[in-house]
Amino acid sequence: MIRTMLKSKIHRAKITQTDINYNGSITIDKALCKKTDILENEKVDIYNINNGARLSTYVIYGKKGVIGINGAAARLAQKGDLVIIVSYIQLGEAEIKKHKPIILSL
Repeated sequence: MIRTMLKSKIHRAKITQTDINYNGSITIDKALCKKTDILENEKVDIYNINNGARLSTYVIYGKKGVIGINGAAARLAQKGDLVIIVSYIQLGEAEIKKHKPIILSL
C-alpha cells in the first residue's frame, strides 16, 4: 500500500511580500528550500496561521529572507502573516518505517 506522508515542513514562516499580478506560486528563500528538501516547482500546501486559509500551489526559489504569496493566492495572505508550508511524499510500507520528515521552525 502507498501512503502520503509529510516530507517537509517550514513552520511559522512570515510572509514578506504578496503580488496578486504574478502568475501564481509561492516564492521561498532558496536556502530554506534546500534545508527542507523542497524543490522548485514542487507542490506545497500553505496553511495561514493568522486567518485559517489553506491553499495548494508550487514553489519558485527566492532571494534570502523572501516568503511571497503570488497570484490569486495573494488574496489569502498579507505581509506579516505567519504560515506553515508543507510538502508530502508517497511511500510504500517498508519506506514509511525509515522515513523521517524534515521540520524547520522559524
